[in-house]
Amino acid sequence: MLVNKPRGFTLIELVVGIVVFAIALTLFTSLIVPQAIRSVDPIFQVRAAELGQSLINEIAGRSFDEMSGRTGGTNICSQGTNPACTSSAALGPEEGTNNRPNFDDVDDYHGFTMPYDSDGDGDSEFTNALGNQITLNGVNLYAGFSVNVSVFYDANFDGINDAIIGNAKLITVTVTTPNAEDIIFSSYRNNY
Repeated sequence: MLVNKPRGFTLIELVVGIVVFAIALTLFTSLIVPQAIRSVDPIFQVRAAELGQSLINEIAGRSFDEMSGRTGGTNICSQGTNPACTSSAALGPEEGTNNRPNFDDVDDYHGFTMPYDSDGDGDSEFTNALGNQITLNGVNLYAGFSVNVSVFYDANFDGINDAIIGNAKLITVTVTTPNAEDIIFSSYRNNY
């Protein structure tokens, strides 16, 4: 009686198996892994939208100019006998600092950036309009994000700096996400 001995895999079968496994692994890493990396993009975009919109709302809620009345409609700069609005070359904070709680008009935000070291302790952080850090359970919600604000006169609404005093200022907030995507938010503030 002839007994069949159990046989293992041949060398050719092992090589074919390794090649098939390598192809499957290559497909997995080239198709699936990038999707996992991109899955965080919507989270960054939502946070950027929240941050950008809140800054636009904060800035647009300020008076049009340093020479405008703070109550709205009672003292409009460059109208009649009222004082002239701030020149386009002088836009920016009157206090000469990046101290956001002291900003009282739209153009104070020109050149404003975050994060910045507001308390001088050597670490940069995002803060709200009152100067308090934006955290959740002690974790910075905007770690890796940055913000740049630009404000200039644009009375003809073409998106280009007029370089002269006008009745409209274009506010542009650029939020950069941790993956280096720039998301831009813009709004106009009129002299009324």
